[in-house]
Amino acid sequence: MSTFSIFLVLITIVCFLLIVVIMVQNPKGGGLSSTIGGSQMLGGVQKTTDFLDKSTWTLATILIALVLLSSLSFTGTLSDTDSKIIDNTETTAPAAPVQNTPAPANSGK
Repeated sequence: MSTFSIFLVLITIVCFLLIVVIMVQNPKGGGLSSTIGGSQMLGGVQKTTDFLDKSTWTLATILIALVLLSSLSFTGTLSDTDSKIIDNTETTAPAAPVQNTPAPANSGK
């Protein structure tokens, strides 16, 4: 398994966690966090909101760092260099055509 594949799996996990954290947040009424009864037991609504806000920023920072690091580890081995559509054989350039200069026209009749 290449390092790019490892980064790809980590990016997918962080994206999923970021989606869950954003969906749980309570923006001005009725979100998923209002339907979960345990939010009051975790230390009140304010501490839950602070935790969700900090975790959103942390996950977003981790996602950006993983994307940047994965671009550094990408070697380009997955590129389509062996495509069946593109012919890899070398083509020879056609020989330059011989340019014939026209004979000068007789201006004196």
